Amino acid sequence: MSRPVLFVTRELPPQAQKRLDALTDVEVRQSKSTKAISRSDLLDGVATADGLLCMLSDKIDEELLSAANPLLKVISTCSVGYDHVDTELVKRRGLPLGYTPDVLTDATADTTVLLALMASRRAKEALCIVHEGRGGFSLSTGLGTQFTNKTLGIVGFGRIGRATVERLAPFGFSKIMYTSRRPLHDEAKLNAQHVPLPQLLAKADLICICCPLTSETTNMFNKDTFSLMKSTAIVVNTARGAIVNQDDLLHALENGQIAAAGLDVTVPEPLPADHPLVKHPRCVVLPHIGSATEETRNAMANLAIDNALAGIFDQPLKAEVEL
Repeated sequence: MSRPVLFVTRELPPQAQKRLDALTDVEVRQSKSTKAISRSDLLDGVATADGLLCMLSDKIDEELLSAANPLLKVISTCSVGYDHVDTELVKRRGLPLGYTPDVLTDATADTTVLLALMASRRAKEALCIVHEGRGGFSLSTGLGTQFTNKTLGIVGFGRIGRATVERLAPFGFSKIMYTSRRPLHDEAKLNAQHVPLPQLLAKADLICICCPLTSETTNMFNKDTFSLMKSTAIVVNTARGAIVNQDDLLHALENGQIAAAGLDVTVPEPLPADHPLVKHPRCVVLPHIGSATEETRNAMANLAIDNALAGIFDQPLKAEVEL
């Protein structure tokens, strides 16, 4: 009797890959590459799959579901976000959708702090000085800013937003503001205040974007929102690239509407090396490393495997999106 087929669209981190290679109850077919799978290979692979383990870069849409095996039983994405999935079509098809929440909270919050510090202390410019072999201690040049007695603004106060506050609060912020659909009952525990977005933008010295990408948050940060900010404000995005209009961000930086930016997510990914934001001295761009620790990426991949296997064998998924 043939085994069910699990199609995996990319090479997994070492520990999770070792587990995947050892599976005997399914036939694993996999793109053994660290790069995103081609669209044609994805469509070919899903045509005979009983389960699909995919990545953020794999668009799950009508074309893919039409090409998929009629007996496909589960889609498991190795990500906490699922804006690459047409959830209405998946729901209509009756497929469970697995994802990987919680396990990447700490790593992503750490990266948010990393970008905040790099942007505030002008680390990109300082590294350029070192790499060019010039400069040294200066009392009056290359000065950044610190967070003592400043206002922190968190846009999106879910798991990652809260973890970011827990990490940044000890830096001495005098006020913490956040936006969310409704005030949280335990906001006092974090010394945080729920405010409307315009108020947060006008008052915050550091603005961290931690919200999911939805129709409401797409291009949320644009020329209108940048115009509300302090000229000394720093904007950090570790959520999704499409939340920020990058042309408007560049304009805000070049015209002194804001002081600096830190981006772990962009559109596209990666940004071309000659992109103005990559070259801008006051914009730090990282290659989507928010969850890139050995511990987190292996945990994500293992949870994605768990979800895929559960769906294939008609068991409840460990982490399933409510469609």
